[in-house]
Amino acid sequence: MGSACIKVTKYFLFLFNLLFFVLGAVILGFGIWILVDKNSFISILQTSSTSFKVAAYVFISVGALTMLMGFLGCLGAVNEVRCLLGMYFAFLLLILIAQVTAGVFFYFNMGQLKQEMGSIVTKLIHNYTDGSGDGLQEAWDYVQAQVKCCGWVSFLNWTENTELMNRANITFPCSCKKSDEDDALMMPQKGFCEAPFGNGTQSGNNPKDWPVYQEGCMEKVQGWLQENLGVILGVCVGVAVIELLGMFLSMFLCRRVHSEDYSKVPKY
Repeated sequence: MGSACIKVTKYFLFLFNLLFFVLGAVILGFGIWILVDKNSFISILQTSSTSFKVAAYVFISVGALTMLMGFLGCLGAVNEVRCLLGMYFAFLLLILIAQVTAGVFFYFNMGQLKQEMGSIVTKLIHNYTDGSGDGLQEAWDYVQAQVKCCGWVSFLNWTENTELMNRANITFPCSCKKSDEDDALMMPQKGFCEAPFGNGTQSGNNPKDWPVYQEGCMEKVQGWLQENLGVILGVCVGVAVIELLGMFLSMFLCRRVHSEDYSKVPKY
């Protein structure tokens, strides 16, 4: 009965660590996505925000370490090596502590992140230059076109752009232009566009005449981040539960394995 229980625990722990290895790959991929994504609001944050860059490297590090732990757990479980099982337990405990610490840190810094987002976007709009080809500008154009919003708080944020407001004719940010569903599938326009109607020589470039979305992007972008942070939080909670289960199984198997037999460890 005891040997059967050990065998079941051993193979269950192996399957568990296989799942753990896959979850580590998902976390690693998420961190890499944050660093390489150039077509969403993430690119603006990771280029301009130090804390977001740090978060990306934390995800990459935790993902890589999780994959390594999954591999060691599989090896220790199948070959019943107490040293590997003990090492596996210790690293799982360290990862769990790191995850809890990071979660608490980001929870209490959410207000600072939102404030930092506003400052980044406001500065970007203020310094926006027509035809510059800057990566951050293109990312913000993409956000405005896809989310169907304009500016941060409202479209009036664009009135702080000196180059835009110095235009004599009715000129507006191209990515803010109201569009139907078919136009939304096309690549967003960049830079500034002149309105095909009227002439602004009498009243200048009046924002009230712009054919753009008037709602700002702040609420929609923050809502998007909240939604995705909820998904990330759910994944982290799931990973934490799996880690606790893995710690329990590895300790149980480690206590049941009485003799150390290093000949079972495959040699390469």
